[in-house]
Amino acid sequence: MAEQSNVYSEITPEIEELSKQVVKTDFIDPELFTRFDVKRGLRDLNGKGVLTGLTRISEIVATKEVEGELVPAEGRLFYRGYNVDDLVRGFEEENRFGFEEVTYLLLFGSLPNKKQLNDFKKQLFFYRSLPTSFVRDIIMKAPSKDMMNTLSRSVLTLYSYDDLADDVSLANVLRQSMQLISLFPLLSIYGYQAYNHYHEGNSLFIHPPKNDLSTAEHILYLLRPDSKYTDLEAKLLDICLILHMEHGGGNNSSFTTHVVSSSMTDTYSVIAAAIGSLKGPRHGGANIKVVHMFDDMEEKVKDWTNDEEVTDYLDKLLNKEAFDNAGLIYGVGHAIYSKSDPRAVILKRFVEKLAVEKGYEKELALYEKVEELAPKVISGERKMYKGVSVNVDFYSGFVYRMLGLPEELYTPIFAMARIVGWSAHRMEELAGNSKIIRPAYKAVGPQKPYISIKDRT
Repeated sequence: MAEQSNVYSEITPEIEELSKQVVKTDFIDPELFTRFDVKRGLRDLNGKGVLTGLTRISEIVATKEVEGELVPAEGRLFYRGYNVDDLVRGFEEENRFGFEEVTYLLLFGSLPNKKQLNDFKKQLFFYRSLPTSFVRDIIMKAPSKDMMNTLSRSVLTLYSYDDLADDVSLANVLRQSMQLISLFPLLSIYGYQAYNHYHEGNSLFIHPPKNDLSTAEHILYLLRPDSKYTDLEAKLLDICLILHMEHGGGNNSSFTTHVVSSSMTDTYSVIAAAIGSLKGPRHGGANIKVVHMFDDMEEKVKDWTNDEEVTDYLDKLLNKEAFDNAGLIYGVGHAIYSKSDPRAVILKRFVEKLAVEKGYEKELALYEKVEELAPKVISGERKMYKGVSVNVDFYSGFVYRMLGLPEELYTPIFAMARIVGWSAHRMEELAGNSKIIRPAYKAVGPQKPYISIKDRT
């Protein structure tokens, strides 16, 4: 079986040679993008996204108007018109979990009263059950080493268990969305437990779902062998989920949700496509890169408190001489935010508390030093069209490490939160759907006459 797997994974010399032909054939001179005014990545030279849609779900604010001109400002994020910082502070002051309440807000557009919230929680928690034998027949069979692929496969398989899978009425899509929001922790964590057992040789733990825990508590209960967690751990994970739930319609996975939904396909296909988008290291997979980058930095930098040593390492990162030689300082910079990412600012308040509880003060000091020095290093090395600051991924991976969460689940945890935003955007697209989303590409290759195979060289 192992030999067969190797055959499937082998890149033969013939494939290697053909790939060079692909590069030669598909390369497009960057100058052509400028000549034809193509907004690569749907962004202009200043990094501003091309306006492709309207949304009521969330708003990202990164500028302010000064004397008639827009200038960079501290970032703010609004869910259905409510500042996320205000929402988090409200939950913090009242010492309660907020994920389910913000889920209600994003799906229905208003903050629930106590009865509405309790009724909504009951409905969400009711859906915490997988079809009979789903864990045995689907999750335990051929477990993948990548939990996002496992999650995607499970979501697509749920289509087969849904008698109304292709019904795109809003009532049915809402039902499907609420079920997926409830099931994502089960699908992800059970998938991890299968991988951890069959690939890593560790004990298998499959805890049955519980309907009296918040989503954050439920995640820790399902994941840990003893199902134990502290209140601070659960509350901090709850904050992480809230900050990752939604981020405008223009982020890659939410835009994917709009694009695929506009074709009027089923919910499971749409969400699987969004999962595939989020998996990428330029999107949801970035927090793992941040953690690995810091692992390398902690090994290579002798004195973590020395600005010169840390700056030298950051210079090497940018010049492709350190870590993965990609020329990136992971967790620093954002497509929209310039002065600050409000999610990172909020998260940092709680990171400090957890670092003290877990004994990670020294590591936190290094994170803070990089947060201070990295923007200076980047602006000194590269032409900047706007400011640069750390983003939410900078601290989220550090939080997950302090919580003892396996790296394989870092991105799935992002998905457990963002499924709410995807669901809201899917319903928004269906509610106002009139056209399939189809942007234009300009062909720049020459037209050619057909040549008979006997005359080809």
